[in-house]
Amino acid sequence: MKNFKVLLIAGLVAAMCLTGCGDKAEEAAVSSEIEEIVVEKEEIPVAEEVTEEPEEKAVEDELPPGEGYVRSSLTNLWVKEEVANARPIAVMMPTDSEAQPQYNIGNAGVLYECMEEGSISRQMAIIEDWQGMEKIGNIRSCRRYYIYMGMEWDAIIVHFGGVFYMEDLITRSDVDNISGTSEYGTGGSAPGANSFFRSTDKSSPHNAYNSGENLTKAIESLGYSKEHRSQYWEPNHFTFTTASAPNTLEEYADAKPATKVDLSDVFPVTKSYLEYNEEEGVYYKWLHNKEQIDAATDKQLSFENIIVQYTESASLDEKGYKAFAMVDERGLDGLYITKGKAIPITWKKTDDYAPTKYYDKNGKEIVLNTGKTYIAVAEQGTEAFIQ
Repeated sequence: MKNFKVLLIAGLVAAMCLTGCGDKAEEAAVSSEIEEIVVEKEEIPVAEEVTEEPEEKAVEDELPPGEGYVRSSLTNLWVKEEVANARPIAVMMPTDSEAQPQYNIGNAGVLYECMEEGSISRQMAIIEDWQGMEKIGNIRSCRRYYIYMGMEWDAIIVHFGGVFYMEDLITRSDVDNISGTSEYGTGGSAPGANSFFRSTDKSSPHNAYNSGENLTKAIESLGYSKEHRSQYWEPNHFTFTTASAPNTLEEYADAKPATKVDLSDVFPVTKSYLEYNEEEGVYYKWLHNKEQIDAATDKQLSFENIIVQYTESASLDEKGYKAFAMVDERGLDGLYITKGKAIPITWKKTDDYAPTKYYDKNGKEIVLNTGKTYIAVAEQGTEAFIQ
């Protein structure tokens, strides 16, 4: 209708031009008709433009990516329910410069680093969803205090032997382990030893590996439970926040900037340190002044959370073998570092399988950001330098 009226007006105007010498009465009539049509056109109601309200979209982290997903106890990331129910592995990995890099260390939801004899540190990687991994390691020997780290995750401990100070603990019926050689260094069995293999990429002792398939067969042959044992497992290990509401530590008046975490005093040989990438919100790790890399992905290790756990230690003999008090209810000091800031904390572990809990100075359990966590178990008297 609107188009018709516009054409009609144009036609009338043309008619006026053609009858330019017509009388005034005709002109007035035509003019009046045009005015009428124009008024009528102006009175046509214009439909209001409807602006649709944007749909509220849930933050990607808030909803599971599909059916059968639950939160990981290690990272709070979404994982398949069967992954969450399965026991992780706790793998001993070296920090020696000639032993770098390791395969699948970047898949550790929680990575511990702690001193051993000889002024060198060692690592324990807590890895879930490991069953499909073709190459894990290289793998080195265990120490007594690492066993407690693995126990609180109800993990199957994967190591290449150990020392006699751990004999009473590693041989307990409730401690499940797979070892490439005599498990406490002075004889004894080596459960699952045939699951390990050597490679030619490094020289011994840094070339012992395992795989998800081999570990699965070893676990089955040894009769270990593949799923978490309810009497030993606490799924609410850490307290997490979600990615949509990150813990920036802004609420803490004693929070300090932490763009670099220098652990050279804690680990004097490796001189481990981590640097904050503000754009990505993670800390990247260095070892021996080089990027610490996962050989399986060629990517540098990164963490959303860093915990420095000052721990009472002692030397056991002239060889320098150490003991660390991993079960301790006194509330020793530490640091929690995330999102470019650091706060002082305390920590407690009440028994062998209990989770280590970390608290702020008000006694409230700290809230970790969703993602991976690096824990430096530091001897009292050493210091992590925060810059």
